[in-house]
Amino acid sequence: MTELPLIGEAAAVAATPRLAGARIGVVTFPGTLDDRDAARAVRLAGGTAVELWHGDSALGDVDAVIIPGGFSYGDYLRAGAIARFAPLMSRIIDAANSDAKLPVLGICNGFQILTESHLLPGSMIKNDHLKFLCRDQLLRVENSNTAWTVDYEAGQEITIPLKNQDGQYIADEKTLDALEAEGRVVFRYVGFNPNGSRRDIAGISNAAGNVVGLMPHPEHAVEPGFGPESLDGIGGSDTDGLGFFTSVLTKIVGGDK
Repeated sequence: MTELPLIGEAAAVAATPRLAGARIGVVTFPGTLDDRDAARAVRLAGGTAVELWHGDSALGDVDAVIIPGGFSYGDYLRAGAIARFAPLMSRIIDAANSDAKLPVLGICNGFQILTESHLLPGSMIKNDHLKFLCRDQLLRVENSNTAWTVDYEAGQEITIPLKNQDGQYIADEKTLDALEAEGRVVFRYVGFNPNGSRRDIAGISNAAGNVVGLMPHPEHAVEPGFGPESLDGIGGSDTDGLGFFTSVLTKIVGGDK
C-alpha cells in the first residue's frame, strides 16, 4: 500500500538519518485498530516501524515495542485479558524485564494489556459514567525521565486525543501511594477527569521507566493539521504526541535503552 507523503514540520524530523536505524515494533492483535497510526507516528518521528503479529514466537530485531489501541479479542472477559496470553506477549514481558529493559509503550487497549500482563500495576475498568468517550484531553507530564517522555519537560501540558470505554484506572491505596512516591505517575488529567481514574492518573510507568502505559492516544497528535486543536483556542497542539516517539528514538540512538 502506498504511504501518504510526510508533510510539514514532522517531515523534517523524519529526514534525520541517525534515527532511521531505530526499529520500533508495532503489535497487532485481532481487534487492534490503531496499529497503522502508531506505525505512521514512528515513521514521522524518524524511526523504522516493524510489523509484529500477536501469534509470533519471537520479537526479532527491534529496539522498542508499541502495543497500540483498539479492542483486542473484542474486549471479551476484560479489556486486554485474552491478549495478555498471546505468544508474542510472553516475549515482550521477558524483554521488558530483562537486563536490556526493552522500552514498551501501551496505548489505551495497550495500557490495559500491560496491566493484565503485570508489567504495570493496577487495573482498568469501565468509565465511571459507563459511556464511551471521545475528546481532546489536556494532560500534564509528571515524569519526563522515562524512555517515552525524555523529549518533554516535567510539568508541561499537552493535548492528546482520548477515546475509551474502559479507561478508569484503579489500584489499591498502597499501590497508588507507591506510584506517587516513586514518581511513576507519568501523566495526569488536567481540568477534567474523563473516566474517574484514581488521582486523575492518565499514565504510569514501571520502576525502571522503560514500560509506560497511558489511556489517551499520542499517535493521533503527530502531524501538523491533523491533530487536536488547542483547548484554549490559542496556538496549535496537533503535534503534542510526537514527543513520545522521538523520545524513545532519542534513548535508543543515544545508547541509553
